[in-house]
Amino acid sequence: MRLDPETLLSAYAQGVFPMAGRDGVIRFYTAEPRGIVPLDERFHVPQTLRQLMRKDPPVFDVRINYRFEATMRGCMEAREDGTWISNELIAAYLRLHAMGFAHSVETWQEGELVGGLYGVSLGAAFFGESMFHRRTDASKVALVHLVNRLRERKFELLDSQATTPHLRRFGAIDVPAGKYLEMLGKALGRQCEFV
Repeated sequence: MRLDPETLLSAYAQGVFPMAGRDGVIRFYTAEPRGIVPLDERFHVPQTLRQLMRKDPPVFDVRINYRFEATMRGCMEAREDGTWISNELIAAYLRLHAMGFAHSVETWQEGELVGGLYGVSLGAAFFGESMFHRRTDASKVALVHLVNRLRERKFELLDSQATTPHLRRFGAIDVPAGKYLEMLGKALGRQCEFV
């Protein structure tokens, strides 16, 4: 399976993403329906999380692209079934990160990386790949910061691949594959800068 940057970016532009299976083999997948996190008023921050994020001093320090590889490894370690992320995928995303396409949103506490997420930015779309937490609410804070950043920079699409009960609490929805591809095509027609 080719994991060079051109192949990966072409796959994302077609609504396809890579995953490592239990057998360690990396394959490309799509999802029907497709999960997205709305960037409009449908995005919902639970009240308790809003209160946490208003604390002064902040409970978490949020950093962008500070420890990208460590964030990916945190996501890999959090996967109980051992699937999805492999060392080969980490190497591929590190190449995308060096080129300015892959990014991490990290939550830190007392100098320690305690949560975060990473994904790929292409056009006005952000493809969220995985998140992890070592402290309660650390990944949730990273998600809210991601959405705020995407809104500020006029992104149009936050792709979550699938919806989970966790993401549904924030307003994540499923859209049919055809509708998703329309949204993706529109988002790829504009250029936004993540950093």
